[in-house]
Formats: sequence, C-alpha cells, structure tokens
Amino acid sequence: MALFGDPFRRFLFSPTIYAGATPGSIALLDWLETPSAHIFKINVPGYSKDDVKVYVQEGILVIRGEGVKEDLPKQKEKDVVWHVAERKAMGEGDFSREIELPADLKVDQIKAQVDNGVLTVVVPKDTTHKSSKVRNIHVTSKL
Repeated sequence: MALFGDPFRRFLFSPTIYAGATPGSIALLDWLETPSAHIFKINVPGYSKDDVKVYVQEGILVIRGEGVKEDLPKQKEKDVVWHVAERKAMGEGDFSREIELPADLKVDQIKAQVDNGVLTVVVPKDTTHKSSKVRNIHVTSKL
C-alpha cells in the first residue's frame, strides 16, 4: 500500500485549511465512494448556493464558503450579556476545504448542490483520465 499514492495523504502531510482562513473555520466533511462516483458531503449551515464556491485546480477539489455574516448585538450595548461567543470567533463566517482527488474521475461532469445546510459534491469515476488545470463547478439548490 503506497502512502504517497493515497488520496488521504493530504490530510496527514499538509493542511486542508485555506491559507486565509482562521483556525476552526474548517467545514466538516464526509467522503464516500461508490462504484460509479466519489461523493463529498460538507456541512454548510446558513450558506446558499451563491455563498459556496466549488472548483477543481490541478487535481485538488476546493470548496469555499464566503459571505455569511450574522448581525449580532454589540458587546457595548448595556442590556446585552454574552455568555458564550464561539460561533462568530471561530471563523467569521468563512470556511475552506481542499481535497486531493484520485486520478480516475470525470472532472468535467462534477455536480454540486446545497440542500438543508449540506453541500453535496458528486464526482463521477472514469477509466480514461483527462486532466484539466482549472474547472469551476456550478452550485445549484437541487441536483
């Protein structure tokens, strides 16, 4: 079993967090493989299809969420008492994940959808590998 040929080596040897992201701004991920596709499910609560960007660059699936900002009461208001403030401090509403893809995929047929706070990215398998430098994937609300 070749560790350096394993798509999970990226989790072990390099960060999956976008360089501009703050600690804790990683979206939780499930990755499953069927005989016909790789399926990625990422928690994106509060994000619409317009807030999520999905693209493939040099064999890396990049998933970014931007723009969801919640207007919360300011700490200086005299009647507001903050007991816990973890959500806002953990990432300011942005996240990013990078996943190294296996070589046997149809990158030009990737589909992505956001439904009930979950982004699902379906990457069909292919026996004839065709490489592409950059491929943007249109995110819809339904597949």
